[in-house]
Amino acid sequence: MKTLVFAAALLLGSIMPSTAQAQSSALYQQLGERSGIETIVEEMLLGVADDERIAHYFADVDILRLHKLISEQVCNVSGGPCEYTGETMAVSHNNLGINNADFNALVEHLIAAMEQQEVPVSAQNELLALLAPMHRDIVE
Repeated sequence: MKTLVFAAALLLGSIMPSTAQAQSSALYQQLGERSGIETIVEEMLLGVADDERIAHYFADVDILRLHKLISEQVCNVSGGPCEYTGETMAVSHNNLGINNADFNALVEHLIAAMEQQEVPVSAQNELLALLAPMHRDIVE
């Protein structure tokens, strides 16, 4: 089911605008604004840490910095007032060997975190659609 939601989001992401300027702040508000987004990202990263499929990708990563950057990025793409200060997805994921299964595992944790925070499914799908274009820069 979660893979199906992601597949739909991936398709939507290819036809929807992927900039914060094109988004209203409604999604940002549905995600709980900055504090809600930070909680979602924290929950996602906690899930990833316990996932033997992908935890190894994060073993030598500064998790606090990663949390900050992902929170900035989600805030930015959802129409919030944040500026993403990290590298491009292509640069930060270069030569990591991430495949579709790895990518989907992370998305599963993002969906679970949003469900835990009771983010409406329509808002979940909207965020996934905005993040989906990053797939091409992350997966090798």
